[in-house]
Amino acid sequence: MSERGTKSQIINGLFWKVMENGGSQGIQFVISILLARLLSAEEYGVINLVLIFVTIANVIVQNGFGTALVQKQEADGRDYSSVFFVNLAAAAVIYGVLYLCAPMIAAFYENPQMTAIVRILSVVLFPGAIISVQNAYVSRTMEFKGLCISTMAAALSSGAVGVAMAWAGFGVWALVGQQVLYYLVLMGVLFITVPWRPAAAFAPERVESMFRFGWKLLCASLVDTLFTNLYGLVVGKIYDENTMGVYSRGEQFPKLIVTNLGTAIQAVMLPALSARQTHPEQVLSLLRRAIKTSVFLVLPMMAGLAAAADNLVLVLLGEKWMDCVPYLQISCLAYAVWPMDIANLQALNAMGRSDVFLKLEIVKKVVGVVILLLSMKCGAVTFIAWKAAGDFLCTFINAWPNQKLLGYSIRQLWRDILPAVLVSAVMGAVVYCSRFLLPAGFLGLGGQVMLGVAVYLFLSWILRLESFSYLWNLVWDKLSGRISEQ
Repeated sequence: MSERGTKSQIINGLFWKVMENGGSQGIQFVISILLARLLSAEEYGVINLVLIFVTIANVIVQNGFGTALVQKQEADGRDYSSVFFVNLAAAAVIYGVLYLCAPMIAAFYENPQMTAIVRILSVVLFPGAIISVQNAYVSRTMEFKGLCISTMAAALSSGAVGVAMAWAGFGVWALVGQQVLYYLVLMGVLFITVPWRPAAAFAPERVESMFRFGWKLLCASLVDTLFTNLYGLVVGKIYDENTMGVYSRGEQFPKLIVTNLGTAIQAVMLPALSARQTHPEQVLSLLRRAIKTSVFLVLPMMAGLAAAADNLVLVLLGEKWMDCVPYLQISCLAYAVWPMDIANLQALNAMGRSDVFLKLEIVKKVVGVVILLLSMKCGAVTFIAWKAAGDFLCTFINAWPNQKLLGYSIRQLWRDILPAVLVSAVMGAVVYCSRFLLPAGFLGLGGQVMLGVAVYLFLSWILRLESFSYLWNLVWDKLSGRISEQ
C-alpha cells in the first residue's frame, strides 16, 4: 500500500477536511446571515449572476490538471511547477475574455453595473489558478491541517471586510470585496502553511501527459458547471433578480451542509482510491463505506432541514426572506444524493476512467437540458422542482459504470443506503408534524432540532444500523487513540 493508503491517513484527512469545510463554511454562514440582514435580495441576485460566469471561467483555468496531479502515481516539483505556469497563462487569457465580454453580459441582463462587477470579480481567477496547485499538493500528501487553517483565516478576514462594507452602505460591492479578498488571503496563507513553492521549471512532455488525462475531466467539469449554473442564468433572465436572490439564498442552506461533507469525500477519497487502483476489490470496499457513511450523515440533515425550513428562515434571515422556503425544501431533496454521486465519480477517476466520466456528464446534461426545456414555462418554484427530479435521476446514471468496473450494482447500492433513507424519512415526518405543536421562532426551531437528533439516533440505535455502529466505534477508537496503521 502506498503512503497515501493507510487507514489513519484517511481518517485524519477526513477529519481535517471536514474541520476545514465546517469551520470556514460555518464562518461564512454566520457572515451570510449578517449580510442578508444588511443587503437586499436584488443585490444578492446580481452578485450570484456574475459569480456564475466567474465559476465557469475558473473551471477552464484549472483545466483538470489538479485532479491529474493527484491521480498521477508519481509527481515531483517539475510537475507542480509546470501546472502552475499553465494555470496562470490560462487565467490571463480567460480574464481578458471576461473583461471584453463584461459589457455584453451587462446588456443581456439590462444592468449596467454588471460591467464593472464582472471585471473586478474576475481577478479571482489568478489566485484561483495558484490555489488549485496548492490544493493538489495538499491532497497528495494528505496534509489537510494547513489547508484548514488557511481556509478559516480567509473566511474570517474576508467576511469581516464584507460585513463592514455592507454596514457602510457599499451594497453589492460588499459582496464583491468579500469574494476577492477571500481568494487573495487563502492563496497567501497557503504559501505559509503548505511547503510547496513554484520553481523556474517547465516540462512540456509532463504537461502533455497530464493533459491526456485531464482534458476529459476539464470537459466533464465544464459541462457539469455550465449545466449546474444554467438554471441560475435562466432564473435571472426569465424571472428577475429578486427571484434569483431568493432562490440562491434558499439553496445556500442545504448546499452549505452537503458541500462540507462532499468536498471532504472528494479531496480525501481520490488519493485514497488512487492508491488502491490496482486492487479493484479494495476500491469497492472503500467506495461502499464512503457511500453508506455519507448518506447516513447527510440524509437526516436534509430531511430535518426541509421539515424545519419555516422556522429556520424566520429565525436566521427574517420575515423578508420567507419566500425562499420552498426553494430551500426543494434543494434539500436535490442535494441529499450529492455525496453518493461524488463517491461513485471519484471511483471512476481513481481507476483512470476519465473517458467514462466525460461520457456520463454528457448523458446527464442531455437529460437535464430536456427537463429544463420542458419546464421553462412553469413558475419559478415548479421550474426548480423539475431540476431536483433530474438530479435524482442522475444518481442512477452516476452509479451505472461501477456495475461493470467494480461489480457494484445499483440494486446493491440502494440496499446499502435504504436503512438510512427510511429512518431519515420517519425523522423528517416527526419534525414536520412537531411544527403544529411547537411555537414559531427560536424556541420552535430549537425544539425541532433536538427532536430530530433524538429520533434519528434512537431509531439508528434500536434498529442497529450498520453505519451507526461503524461511526460510533470509529469515534470511540479515535478518542481512545487506538486507530492502527493498516
